[in-house]
Amino acid sequence: MWFWLITAIAGSIIGSATDSWFRDTKAGVWFYAKIDNLYTWASKRYGLKILTDEEKRMKKFPILNKRLEELESKIDHLEHLVEYVGQNRG
Repeated sequence: MWFWLITAIAGSIIGSATDSWFRDTKAGVWFYAKIDNLYTWASKRYGLKILTDEEKRMKKFPILNKRLEELESKIDHLEHLVEYVGQNRG
């Protein structure tokens, strides 16, 4: 039993180290981009909605979410105002 436990721990440590090294190589960047494209294709093809970390955190902190939405609406309003002023100057 100890053999399986030690093997699992050692395999996990070696796998993690290999992954962190491989991710920074040209082949790793290419591979992870291909995997990301595959995930994106699958989510569009099958209508899967994958929650991002941001969405999970926003559910966890509703007051922060409300403040961010208010700031985004203010920014949108100011952008429209700047466009309106810019159009009426010329």
